[in-house]
Parts: sequence; C-alpha cells; structure tokens
Amino acid sequence: MNFNWAEHVPELTFLATALITLVVLSLVAPGVTFLLTRIANPFSFARDLLERVKPPLHFLIPLIGLQIVWRSAPETLRFAGAVNHLITLAIIGVIIWLGLRFVDAGRQVIFKRHPIQVSDNRTARKIHTQTQVLVHTLSFFVILFGVAAMLMTFPGAKQIGASLLASAGLAGLAVGFAAKPVLGNLIAGLQIAITQPLSLDDVVIVENEWGRIEEITSTYVVIKIWDERRLIVPLQYFIENPFQNWTRESTQLLGSLFLWVDYAMPLDPLRSELERLCKQNPELWDGRVSNIQVTDTSDKAIQLRILVSSSNASNSWDLRCLLREKLVQFIATNHPDYLPQLRTNYFEDSATIDFQPAKKNRDSTPAAD
Repeated sequence: MNFNWAEHVPELTFLATALITLVVLSLVAPGVTFLLTRIANPFSFARDLLERVKPPLHFLIPLIGLQIVWRSAPETLRFAGAVNHLITLAIIGVIIWLGLRFVDAGRQVIFKRHPIQVSDNRTARKIHTQTQVLVHTLSFFVILFGVAAMLMTFPGAKQIGASLLASAGLAGLAVGFAAKPVLGNLIAGLQIAITQPLSLDDVVIVENEWGRIEEITSTYVVIKIWDERRLIVPLQYFIENPFQNWTRESTQLLGSLFLWVDYAMPLDPLRSELERLCKQNPELWDGRVSNIQVTDTSDKAIQLRILVSSSNASNSWDLRCLLREKLVQFIATNHPDYLPQLRTNYFEDSATIDFQPAKKNRDSTPAAD
C-alpha cells in the first residue's frame, strides 16, 4: 500500500516545526543564560545562583517552547495527547530539578559568605546549621509538590486519592504509623533550626560518647566520635532526650584534674610549678584560670583539684593530660616523701616475750675430777 504524503502534509509540517523549535531553543538557551550571567556579574548572589541553575534552564527553555508549539497540534495527529502529556511531565521534572538547584544555590551562597574554617566560628556554625536543616526541608517539599503535580496530570489520580481516603481503615492507620517517624524527624529538624540546641561542629556528649556534630540531615545527625567512629542519632533524640553541649554559647572550657598527696605536701611549690607549666604552653592554656584547691581528705592523703581553662575542648583535654604527667613527675622528683603513703605503727610489748633458759649441753659440762 502506497503512503499518500499529500494527506499528511499538515502533520508533517507540524512535526518539522516542533523539531525545529526544539533544536533552535536548545541552541538559544545557553546564549540566554550566558547573557543573564553577564548582566548579573556585578551581583555575587545572582551570579552564583545562575551558575547553579544553568543546567536545568538549558532543558526548561526548549521544553516550554515545544509545549507551546505542541498545543496547536492538529487533531488528526496520532498520539498528540500522549506526547503532550509526556512533555508536561518532563517540564514538571525539570522544574523539580530547577527548584532543588535553586535551594542548593542558596545554601552554597550562604556557606560562602559565612565560612566555618575560622577560629571564632560560633555565628557561622549557627547559620550553617539553620541553613542545612532548612535546605533539607525545602528539598523535601519541592520533591513532594513536584510528584503531586505529576500525579495530578493523570485523570484517575483524583479518583485514586479519593478512594484511598474513603477506604482508610487499617491501611490508613498503618501508613500513619509508618509516616510518624519521618514527620517527627522533619518537625524536629525545624525545631533544631529555629531554637539551635546544637550546631555544626559543636562538641557534644551523646550516649556517653564524646564527639563533634559533623552533619545534620533532615532525619538524623552524624556525630564524629573522638576515635573517628560515627554515631548516627535521629533528630528526635535531641528534642526528647537530654545531652551535653560543650560549645552551646562558647568554646571556652574549664578542665579539672585530681591528685592525691600526703598531708605534709607543701602546696606553694606545686602552685608555682602549675603556673610555670601553663605559661609554658600558651597554645593549650588561654590564661584565664589556673589554681589548686584541696577538695577532699581521707585517712591516708588529701585530694587536690587542679582547675585550668582552655579555648576549646581539645586543648582542655591535652592540657589536663600534660599537667597530670608533669605535676606527678614534679612531686616524685622534688618531694618524693610526700606522695601518698601508708603509715603503720609497730609496738613491741616486752612483757609478752617468753624468755626461757637455755638448755645445758652435756658435752660442754666439765668432767668431774
């Protein structure tokens, strides 16, 4: 059977027009984004934003043009409705991509303006934490609304949704219970972003583990333990359970260590040695606090508490270890008699000693004359 080209001229013309539109706009889109970048070059935020959203824009512009052209497709064209539906889904997908890149671009710009790799980074860490949590939350809603928009393009989507709601029953209850942890962590993330009980790089003690907040996602927090393990904790944990935050307001800390010495130990030389050691290590001691106090006594020794200050938790740990070693060495070298000793008293009662006369040795008896 011969194909009659004359009967399909309108359809072929339309397909050629749609193809040319798609190709031309695909070539024009990079030029448009380049021109916009040149215009926004003096403005750092707009420039960085355009750099992040360029790839989805290169797809979105041709697809929108193709959608406009395709709406005028002749009724005789086969699969026109199906192709139009696919184009719509593609546009929604690219818009989701664009939204995610837009949110990520905002995060990158904020991080760039508030670097965390500085000595006094308390404000920057708070901003990073809020931004990180909000980015995860916004990304979740972008995907959620995008998928919902895709489903709404199908005629039966509303009917399916209505039937699911009408037949909620046990299935709806199970879905509710299944979604509870996700929604709970999402809400907990928003609470953390607003109230700031913890921030990125905070030093915390969770489940008796000492570490730093390494990452905050939309559902969990990653804590880098001091021995380089990773503790994964749900966001809800920090809302429902107490935990220690050593850098909530400031990174400065007071560290203490304890020594037991003899009652006769002179404390003035020990205080002088402590001051000398602290001044000898300015990278660990911040110069605020350095003292020795007698905090306890026992029947054998007295307890000394050495209190020193440091700029952060790591320095505090290193300083306490150093002082413990050097002070014990100082006492052992200069006052060895004043280390903790066990005293005992020995009394010899002469009345209890049994004196018995020695037996004569017959061999030593003088012979009788």
